[in-house]
Amino acid sequence: MVSKNQIKLITSLQQKKYRFTNKLFFAEGVKVIQELLQSNFELDHLYTTQNDFEEVVNGKKTLIDDSDLKKISALSSPNSCLAVFKMPVDKEMIESGLILALDSIRDPGNLGTILRLCDWFGIHQLVCSKETVDIYNPKVVQATMGSIARVNVSYIDLNAFIAQTKLPVFGTFMDGENIYKTTLPQEGIIIMGNEANGISPEIEKLVQNRLTIPRFGEIQKTESLNVATATAIILSEFRRN
Repeated sequence: MVSKNQIKLITSLQQKKYRFTNKLFFAEGVKVIQELLQSNFELDHLYTTQNDFEEVVNGKKTLIDDSDLKKISALSSPNSCLAVFKMPVDKEMIESGLILALDSIRDPGNLGTILRLCDWFGIHQLVCSKETVDIYNPKVVQATMGSIARVNVSYIDLNAFIAQTKLPVFGTFMDGENIYKTTLPQEGIIIMGNEANGISPEIEKLVQNRLTIPRFGEIQKTESLNVATATAIILSEFRRN
C-alpha cells in the first residue's frame, strides 16, 4: 500500500524543482533499478509488485499492487517496480582523456542514449551546459538503462570551461573536416550541439577543430543526423583512431 503522502512525493519528482528540493529521483524497471542498487547510489525506498529484490531490506521495500504502481509511475505502461534514490553529492570533474560536452541538449531520450554511449565507449566524463535537460529526469534515467551509475556528469558554464581548457576542442558542423579522413587524438573535448540549432555561436567561436560526418546518399537532402546517432559515430571514430 502506498500512502497519499508517498504518492504526492513520488509524482512531484517528475518535476526538476522538486527533485532538487528533496534531493531525490526515481527509476523504473528491474534492469535500471538493479544497476543502481549495485552502484554508489543510495536507495531511499523500493516499490514493487513482485516478491523480488531480495537484497533490499524489508524496511526499504514495499509490496504494492498494479493500481498503486500506476499512480506513481511516469510510464504509460508501468513496469513491475519503481525505486526512489537519493541524489549523490557531485563528484569532482575529470579534466583528462576524452570528454564529451553537450550544448543545450533538450530531449531526455537523446541525453539518456548519449550517456549510454559514453559508458559503451569508455568516456568517463560528460559535461553539460546548464540549459541541457536534467540527468535525473525520469525519461533520461530510463533511457540510460543503468549507465547513469558509471559516467560522471557535470553541469557547468560550458563557455567558461571551453575558454580555459588546455585540451583540443572539437565541434560537429555541416561544413567541418571529414571525420573519416581526420587524425583524431586520444585526449580532447568533443562538443555536440542542440537538436534544432546545433552548437551555439558563443561556443562555436571557441572550437579549434571543426568536424563533419559526410553524407553518402545520392540525393543528399537529409538536413542532419539525430544528435545521439551522430554522437555514436563521432565517439566510434575517436576510439578507432
